[in-house]
Amino acid sequence: MSPETAGFSGERLLQQRLGTTERAAEFYDRQVHPRLTPAMGEFIARQTMMFLSTADSRGACDSSFRAGPPGFCVALDERTLAYPEYRGNGVLASAGNMAENPHLGVLFMDFTHDHIGLHVNGTVRLYSDDDLRAWYPQLPIETAPGRQPHLWVHLTVEEAYVHCSKHIPHLEPAPRPRPATDRNRPKDSDYFTEHLPVGAP
Repeated sequence: MSPETAGFSGERLLQQRLGTTERAAEFYDRQVHPRLTPAMGEFIARQTMMFLSTADSRGACDSSFRAGPPGFCVALDERTLAYPEYRGNGVLASAGNMAENPHLGVLFMDFTHDHIGLHVNGTVRLYSDDDLRAWYPQLPIETAPGRQPHLWVHLTVEEAYVHCSKHIPHLEPAPRPRPATDRNRPKDSDYFTEHLPVGAP
């Protein structure tokens, strides 16, 4: 990506103000790609989690988290990612934002092996499982054991770039403790609300 075309005006303004224009230009030129490189596709195929950034049509932002077995997010080609949305609490906050504003930011983080991150930004469309599978028959049949996708998010990649390893903590995967060992933990639906008075907002 050309340094002359990369970045947003806010970035440019702050770079000039803080004296980082030359360093930023080197980053844009070397690290910001308009498509997924083969190494990026291989990295994504190994990941078991990702973080989402969405905004509605007014710019009100939301962040969320998705996880699954390796390969739950699929690099269909160098310009396309897809991942499944499952039935959850029914709010559909992220998908609802995408329906209003198609811009999506995804952050993959490797906390256990290479301690590196990958940003992927682009625009999305939402598809049913049948519709997307008709175009991409290579989609995994079961992206998570026993769960069927409610929707698929189809991301057209506009830029992808590294998140450097500095300050990424090392985390070791471990099985979750049995629920019986955490008897005092509130249910998810009560976790942040059980001490609120009735009728409180």
